[in-house]
Amino acid sequence: MLGTSGNFSAVVSTKPLRLAITSTGLDKGALDPKQFLEIDDRARVVRGEGKPSAETGLHLAIARTRRAGAVLHTHSLWSTVLSDAHAAAGAVTIEGFEMLKGLDGVHTHQHREILPIFENSQDIADLAAQVQARLESDAAIHGFLLRRHGLYTWGRDLAEAKRHVEILEFLLEALGRSKSGV
Repeated sequence: MLGTSGNFSAVVSTKPLRLAITSTGLDKGALDPKQFLEIDDRARVVRGEGKPSAETGLHLAIARTRRAGAVLHTHSLWSTVLSDAHAAAGAVTIEGFEMLKGLDGVHTHQHREILPIFENSQDIADLAAQVQARLESDAAIHGFLLRRHGLYTWGRDLAEAKRHVEILEFLLEALGRSKSGV
């Protein structure tokens, strides 16, 4: 993670829904347990000190819709660049790469992974509603992009979410480099 970019969450309980989430403004490469907050289903801090990410509503929407155990958000170079380059198409489509098999439920390189692109917005409630609607209508996707911002992905647990970040970041870089001739 670069500087203070990105945010992470993990589901602590489902009934009631509680997330452990990174506090805003911290160097994500140097976190310790005290820098995670516990929030409720309305993004209110119930344990810890600090302020949750402004994007907490997206984490909650993903946790609710996908029953994810963890949600990870990165601000990588390739997710940022490709989200802008493919914005008019509304999605980045990745297919034919062997690494696709690292995504949950994907068993062949012939898979077509579609990463929807949402316009970045400071209206997180509206953005979360858009994300939730798309996740409800498309069970096959493993992540999405915010334009000029970064990648969101999730998993049943932290290990799966981490694997999805690694796989999707690899695929985005492979796609970007193949298109640019680098």
